[in-house]
This record gives sequence, structure tokens and C-alpha cells, in this order.
Amino acid sequence: MITNNTKQERYVLIAVDTGRGYDAEKSLQELSELLDTAGGETVDMIIQNMESPSGATYLGSGKVEELRQYIQGEEEVGNSITGIICDDELSPAQMNNLEQILGCKVLDRTTLILDIFAQHATSREGKVQVEMAQLKYRSSRLAGSLGGSLSRQGGGIGTRGPGETQLETDRRLIRSRMASLRKTIQEMERSRDTGRKMRLNNGVPVIAIVGYTNAGKSTLLNRLTQSSVLEEDQLFATLDPTTRSGQLNDGQKVLFTDTVGFIHKLPHQLVDAFHSTLEEASYADIILHVIDASDPEWEMHEKVVYDTLDELEIHGKPILTAFNKVDLLADTFHGKDDRAEKILTISAATGFNMDELLDSISNVLRELRVYIDRTFSYAEGNK
Repeated sequence: MITNNTKQERYVLIAVDTGRGYDAEKSLQELSELLDTAGGETVDMIIQNMESPSGATYLGSGKVEELRQYIQGEEEVGNSITGIICDDELSPAQMNNLEQILGCKVLDRTTLILDIFAQHATSREGKVQVEMAQLKYRSSRLAGSLGGSLSRQGGGIGTRGPGETQLETDRRLIRSRMASLRKTIQEMERSRDTGRKMRLNNGVPVIAIVGYTNAGKSTLLNRLTQSSVLEEDQLFATLDPTTRSGQLNDGQKVLFTDTVGFIHKLPHQLVDAFHSTLEEASYADIILHVIDASDPEWEMHEKVVYDTLDELEIHGKPILTAFNKVDLLADTFHGKDDRAEKILTISAATGFNMDELLDSISNVLRELRVYIDRTFSYAEGNK
């Protein structure tokens, strides 16, 4: 029997609070949940109040020195710290400077989310889209300041002389791989378009389930369609879009599509790479917006979802908003959503208010139908 003795990576989370519509403490708490999802452990959280992050080291020089001494002190007493994770996306210069000063691994929020996506992508399409997002991010990091190896020429036989620098080689390899992935994604998009056209031709209404990550979308999909899609109480538990057939209370057949969850500061690389997946909502007849009513930050989550939909230029769709997980609340919940046709409180876990949700979907679909009133003559009766 082989025992896995891999030690859990331990990180200090850091953020700059500019005081402009941004709660650094709550954002770091979410970052800690992301780290837990990735399999790491949060050692400490450090917040510095500044007008804007330092262009050289993200934190101020004094705070960086405090952080270096803290990490060194922990190492001396046997509490090894793997590195730090910044709550914002770092520039290559910031990352390189912090690595040199602190002498440990330096990550940012984008890197962490990309790592989680890489862990959780199971389908071929998901894996390709994640790899594309990672390469886009890495290509922007290849500025020559991520370490000496990117600017030195390779050594050994056949590499002497002017040749290619390692940086140029890395860029060329990334460009080549990205070109290959684009072709693959385009083929997948054509296949997805074919599937969409078939669904449109069949005339079966499509309901896209959208929401902040861990709002309970997969649990709701399982409840509505008697499916067994993976359900876990963690961020980004499922990435691959899932479509299942369901039936409304009036007997009408519909399709429910579960999309990838949104999150605060969702990396643009992921929005671009998963565009074909996220745009499933633009082809749906109804958008079913799921919000975790038990989360104190539900209003911020609601805003993030709508900001992402606006970024994807998804407009004009009827929206039903379902405040989920009300079974976890002690008091009656009253949510609000100015963009929704109707607001409901539900519990996907217990099945509370599922009939009202299904009836609401039926009512919206009925309103979308175009009724034609026409009189036919007897002569046309056999046609």
C-alpha cells in the first residue's frame, strides 16, 4: 500500500483596501474559500489600507518587510509557509519583486481560480477551455521579468550563437499551442451550434440556470429533472454545462441548462475562454437566476451575475429569480431583484416551493407565445 504524504500547501492571503466600494475582509474570506477548494490552507490574512496598490510590490514597502519577517519567523519555529496569495491580479513586475523579497511562492486571485478550474474540468471541452485561459494568462506574464530563465539563451550543443532567447521560445510555443486550441474550440462551437439548432427546431423551451458559484444551481437542476449532477458545498464544484430534460406541472417538456458559476473578480481569460459555454444563456427562453439567500453577501452576488451577463451582452430575456437555501434561515426572507419578472423563495435541497417555481416558468412561457387568430374557409379545410 502506498501512502501519500503530500503536505498541504499553506498560504498567507493579502489584500489592499482602497475604501472604494470594496470590502477587503469579505473578499479575502472568499479567497480563503477558494484556497480551501484548491486544497490549500489559509495561515493568516493581511489587509493594508492604501489609496491604490503599489505598482512595484502591491503592498507598501514597510508592509512587505513586515510580511517577510513574519514568514521568516514562522519558518524558524517550524511552521513552514508555502507562499502568499494576493486578492488582485498582479503584474509581472509585482510578482517578481515580491518573490525576490519574500523568498516564497507568490500567487494572485486569477492564478488560484485558474488552478481550481483546471482541477474541476472533466469534459474535453472544459479542459480545452481551461488550458486556453491559462495560456492567455501566462502569455501576458512573459514580459521578461519573471526570472532570469526567461531572458537567458539556452545552453548546450546546438544552442550557442544568437539563436532564440528562452523568452522568445516560450512565446512561440504558447502562440502555437493557442492557435491549435482555437481551432479545437471553434470545432466544439460548431458542434454546440448544431445542438442548439436541433433544440430550436424541436421547439422545446430552454431554461438557463445562472448564478453565483455555490448558489445551489446543480442541486436545483437535480431537483427539477431527477438527475444526479455532482453537488458539493464548495466553489466551482461543477464547471461543465449540463442540460437535462424536465417537465412542468402542466405537462410541458422543457430543457434545463446549468451554466458555470460566476464569481467576484472573475478573470477575463475565463470569460473569454468559456464564452461559448456562458452564452448558452443567450439562446435560452428564460433565465432562472439562483441566489443563495443564506449568504450575507447575496446582494453583491446578484450584482456580479448581472454584470457578467451584461459583459456577455445577454439582454432582453425574461428572468425568474429564485432565492435558494431559505431552509437555512431562521426568519422569513424578503429578497429583491429589479430585473426579475418574478421573485420566489425556494429550497432546492428540501424541495420547498418547487411547484410554485414550475408554475412560474409555465406562466412566463405562456406569455412568450404568439397567438394567431385566423379564420379558414371551408375550401381550405382539407389543406
